[in-house]
Amino acid sequence: MTIEQHIEELRAELKNTCDAAERRQIETELDLARA
Repeated sequence: MTIEQHIEELRAELKNTCDAAERRQIETELDLARA
């Protein structure tokens, strides 16, 4: 999986999550993937 694919996957997860804690975790992962 490329970084771009990972970022797209995280964005899709972020759109579909309602749980605030899970959302923060995905946002953190997304920030790390972008770095």
